[in-house]
Amino acid sequence: MSTSPKSPAKSSLGDIRLQVMWNRLLSVVEEQARALVRTAFSTSAREAGDISAGVFDLEGRMLAQAVTGTPGHVNSMARSVIHFIREFPVETMKPGDAYVTNDPWKGTGHLYDIVVTSPAFHNGKLVALFSCTTHVVDIGGLGQSPDGRQVFHEGLFLPLLPLMREGVIDESVMRIVRANVREPVQVEGDIHALIGCNGIGEKRLSDMMAEHGIDNLDELGTHIIEKSRAGMIAAISKLPRGTWKGHMRIDGYDAPIDLHAAVTIHADHIAVDYAGTSGSSIYGINSPMCYTEAYTAFGIKCVVAPTIPNNAGTLDSILVTAPENTIVNALYPAAVNARSTIGHMLPDVCFDALHQVIPGQVPAEGTSNLWNLKLGAGHGMTGTIGNSRPFMVTTFHSGGTGARPTLDGLSATPFPSGVRNVPVEITETIAPVVVWKKEYRQDSGGAGEQRGGLGQVMEVEHREGAPFGIFATFERVKYPARGRDGGKAGGNGRLSLASGQELKAKGFQTIPAGERLVVEMPGGGGYGDPAKRDPEAVKRDIRLGLVSKEAAKAAYGIEGN
Repeated sequence: MSTSPKSPAKSSLGDIRLQVMWNRLLSVVEEQARALVRTAFSTSAREAGDISAGVFDLEGRMLAQAVTGTPGHVNSMARSVIHFIREFPVETMKPGDAYVTNDPWKGTGHLYDIVVTSPAFHNGKLVALFSCTTHVVDIGGLGQSPDGRQVFHEGLFLPLLPLMREGVIDESVMRIVRANVREPVQVEGDIHALIGCNGIGEKRLSDMMAEHGIDNLDELGTHIIEKSRAGMIAAISKLPRGTWKGHMRIDGYDAPIDLHAAVTIHADHIAVDYAGTSGSSIYGINSPMCYTEAYTAFGIKCVVAPTIPNNAGTLDSILVTAPENTIVNALYPAAVNARSTIGHMLPDVCFDALHQVIPGQVPAEGTSNLWNLKLGAGHGMTGTIGNSRPFMVTTFHSGGTGARPTLDGLSATPFPSGVRNVPVEITETIAPVVVWKKEYRQDSGGAGEQRGGLGQVMEVEHREGAPFGIFATFERVKYPARGRDGGKAGGNGRLSLASGQELKAKGFQTIPAGERLVVEMPGGGGYGDPAKRDPEAVKRDIRLGLVSKEAAKAAYGIEGN
């Protein structure tokens, strides 16, 4: 990974030892993350892996992150630890302490993400900090809807608070949490899982330090950050200097949104500026700057330096700026509940610029926006008061990714979020719903030499015949994923009732008793001229039911057997 000249033998042996410890540190944070997944209560963590976990030095610099998790959580959590240190100086921390927040501007972008940061001690000495995040099933307020006009509408706001002191949980904090959420058992369980996984990280780190005979992480941390930064600079140095601009228009809530990014490649860093982007919305689709930074850095790194470990050294090589009060830099107290609606689009905006720099290496646009089914019912929520079971559930699903320069896009696969689809059996177990259909959506992948990934179709109904609601936060309904280099756009998404009534792509809506919700997820854009697609690949798509004979003839001029 290092780009520096070869060092003398003694130094090289030192580098080898440090590299071994670095790899071991990566395994420590991966076990931290896996502990969170195994012990969490909500499907967001247990099934979808919508979490993050990492270890930090005493200055708040991230040294290692777990592979398990999402970029939006990881990269924003990487910045949030600084806020904890400012509020709770490291010299005041004691063994068994833990701190908590879900502040969207100091955490990971919205109230549903709870961040817990804990000090880690070795032989009685503070040596590091562990931090972790998960998306909880409920946080009160209006629910998982973008309908709020201010963050105050969106649920319980936890400022930076002590959660545990010397091993004793602050019961007052927990009582406040339980009193403000619709699923108190699940949310409290997730908070205990967050505390516990940091404890696992601390134990494994102490074991590692004892094994290698070190009493601090100073040398190892410096090695990690310097080598990673050198690797990033080496990768950036291979690119031409200059500024390239990307643009994307998306549906928005009540009006289209334009996302503009100017990507400037310097000698030792890449700068991304979102000047010209639409202003902030009065609805909860705004992205705080921390979340914008997270997905921008991820998108740039995916293309420029995908093999270099993610830490403070790599993240500091990508500088992100945006004018205040734009939809990518919304200020307090803006509503931000569905900030992923915007944040997940940002890698594609950057790809639009990077394609001009390194053609043939950047995929076409994908669905990007997650098509999660955020469902719920309860007293008065659906306009009726009945005896049906109240519930809140988030079931993660996705449309297709964009085609790649040499490969088709991935179907029903989330990018850039990286969360896993939740099995329908799990959803049906924990909530009174039936999923009648879940299948690939034929013809939704954009035509091209490489075909875009397919979306999927789902039909959902209340098991007891009662009404239920959906908190919709969907994109790519009016403006589909664009193809690249002659590839065609992916299919548009659609939300409707089985009876035919079309629903809005955003906002809380009620599915009447006895009706089925139909969710048709978008597909990814195609890559390259469809006329150049291998005829055998087209015939295979027809045989598998991915492309209809009519669509194949129209797009490729090929009739299936």
